Amino acid sequence: MAVVGVLALQGSFNEHMAALRRLGVKGVEIRKPEQLHTISSLIIPGGESTTMAKLAEYHNLKTGGQDLVGGLDCTVHRNFFGSQIQSFEAELSVPQLASQEGGPETFRGVFIRAPAILEAGPEVQVLADYPVSSDKLLSFDTSTGDKKENAEEESKVIVAVRQGNILGTAFHPELTADTRWHSYFLKMSNETGEEASLSNLVPAQVTTSLYQLTRSDLPIFQ
Repeated sequence: MAVVGVLALQGSFNEHMAALRRLGVKGVEIRKPEQLHTISSLIIPGGESTTMAKLAEYHNLKTGGQDLVGGLDCTVHRNFFGSQIQSFEAELSVPQLASQEGGPETFRGVFIRAPAILEAGPEVQVLADYPVSSDKLLSFDTSTGDKKENAEEESKVIVAVRQGNILGTAFHPELTADTRWHSYFLKMSNETGEEASLSNLVPAQVTTSLYQLTRSDLPIFQ
């Protein structure tokens, strides 16, 4: 029986565990590096990136810096949507999720001090995006040039991606009763023939594995 680990150092790991229980899946709270060898997939809850990095290093779950996952070819901007008081909920179009898991073609995304993906590489599958004003994107772009004349137009940022056996979201799927993201993630290892990892996009972090194995040995949900 597949066992799914949930990194339980910080963040909403209890809610992820509850989502797994609703799906009838055995979840294990991960706090020690040796536990990583007992699981088939790993969920990394979203949370405060600096705190999570320090805790992971303290518990010997990483070798330093703020790299917690690894393998996602993305450019992420931390706290893109603003501070804690600017947290919000929004209906996201999720046709790929609905096609595989059923249910409505929208998902209620809970964004808390949320990051956004500004660029994704060719091997990255975009699963959800969110509309923003172009001038907001331009404020993060050092090469604005002639783009300023179109600053009032609407653009989009990416808020959910998959690359190989890694799934990442900028919102918190565990804070709703809709378990489709977790179900989608659990099926990923069967599709890729590898272990998987899922994670909420911890601000400014979408890279490296949690322990000294080949990158992305565990499917990760961030």
